[in-house]
Amino acid sequence: MSFDLHLNGLRAVVTGGTLGLGAAVVKTLLDAGARVATSARTLPEQPVTGVTYVAADLSTAPGVSHFAETMLQDWGGVDIVINVLGGSKTPGGGFAAISDEHWFAELKLNLMPAVRLDRALLPSMLAQGSGVIIHVSSIQRVLPLPESTTAYAAAKAALTTYSKSLAREVTPKGVRVLSVAPGWIETEASVEFAKRTAAEAGTDYEGGKKLIMDWLGGIPVGRPAKPNEVADLIAFLASPRSASIAGAEYRIDGGTVPTL
Repeated sequence: MSFDLHLNGLRAVVTGGTLGLGAAVVKTLLDAGARVATSARTLPEQPVTGVTYVAADLSTAPGVSHFAETMLQDWGGVDIVINVLGGSKTPGGGFAAISDEHWFAELKLNLMPAVRLDRALLPSMLAQGSGVIIHVSSIQRVLPLPESTTAYAAAKAALTTYSKSLAREVTPKGVRVLSVAPGWIETEASVEFAKRTAAEAGTDYEGGKKLIMDWLGGIPVGRPAKPNEVADLIAFLASPRSASIAGAEYRIDGGTVPTL
């Protein structure tokens, strides 16, 4: 028996949809029958058939405006918005190494794209009386790594708080808002990081993965999540199957966070 998510024909916008988790979300939604659009600063050389790509830098206000205006003009509105875009470029070294520029850069990448895109697309969702918004946060908001992710973790914490507030405001008007907090995901970037870690420690790739898991305090399931596993959760939460779920954050971390 198939488990139909009832996404067929729904208009879904995904940020950061050309690599890593974003690409997995795009594929999962597309396979489930949704119409999918995503943005990228550089369009992929091998685009996925059936996906609408818009060239835009969502770390800037003009980039978000261009993406949103394109989708509203071409589709007349959207049904699902999934904010995956995020990451960190702040160097290690603890609090003293984080400059004002680093702080602002983390907020510009991990918080403001979601805030701006929601502000641009929510009015059309409210007008139709339906829609779903999902923000991808991180377990780092409750389990930051002081050596290297303080600013990133703080930005993701802000995203989760914003998500909760937005849910309280617009859920009674028909638009569900949720957040998903992944732990370590084995994306392309994570694989490269594990390889570098392994090389520096004089071990192999599996040894590099173990070192990272140890830094996180361990992952009880014994491995990082696969991008498609997180994408499956996001697709379910975005679907009409989850019509009674709103205002919550769903953690998918293999048990990394040791508290409830």
